[in-house]
Amino acid sequence: MKQRVITAAIALVLFIPIIWIGGITIEFVAALLAVVGVYELFRMKGLTLLSFEGILSAIGAVILVLPKERWFFFLPEKTSTFMIFYLIVMILLGTSVISKNTYTIDEAGFPVITSLYVGIGFQNFVNARTEGLAVLLFGLFVVWATDIGAYMVGRQYGKHKLSPDVSPNKTIEGALGGITSALVVALLYFLFYPAKELFGHGLFFMLLVTMLLSIVGQFGDLVESSIKRHYDVKDSGNILPGHGGILDRFDSLLFVFPIMHLFGLI
Repeated sequence: MKQRVITAAIALVLFIPIIWIGGITIEFVAALLAVVGVYELFRMKGLTLLSFEGILSAIGAVILVLPKERWFFFLPEKTSTFMIFYLIVMILLGTSVISKNTYTIDEAGFPVITSLYVGIGFQNFVNARTEGLAVLLFGLFVVWATDIGAYMVGRQYGKHKLSPDVSPNKTIEGALGGITSALVVALLYFLFYPAKELFGHGLFFMLLVTMLLSIVGQFGDLVESSIKRHYDVKDSGNILPGHGGILDRFDSLLFVFPIMHLFGLI
């Protein structure tokens, strides 16, 4: 526990200035985190990042994360970065021809879905900051409140397993505690940043969205747990002592921010 607290404190000291500054700083850091996320997924599968598909997957994730107007301004106006990403997909698929089917579509699918999972998640993390610090903090606070509430309530009152085959320690009581915690934090947040002014929606609607985001965040956590269970690993990595890897810390965020985008909040 002491190691976890120390790591969390150091991470916050580094993280807060980054999200405060925003701009090119948060974009660069998000791209770097995306590469680490790709590395962790490849590592769990027993593959190396310094391979043909590993490098392409990392490049694909970075392309998805970085805004075109700042990082790929040299591209034709009608060319989106997603089309550049699709070029990487075409290369991976084309490898099955060059390798005479020793490299298959199933093998090409892993680096593609890895890039999408990590890249789109961190892309919307960056986009949230572009919309404004208050927008980004809302998403972060919902996720953090959910995690803390689920842990505290689950530890104290948890009896009924939420998904024992995926994550044996998570409980239904903990999940409900996480949702409640997120709603309380969101309600307090909207006292400082009125929902109508921040997102263009009324308070009741945004509380419903908060509930959904809390559920989605917990589902994202379960997805990461499912991946780790599939590859029989405890943590996605060890870059954060006491906390595991980058994906262990950002798994909920990688689901929450894209859903915020779908709701037009980003």
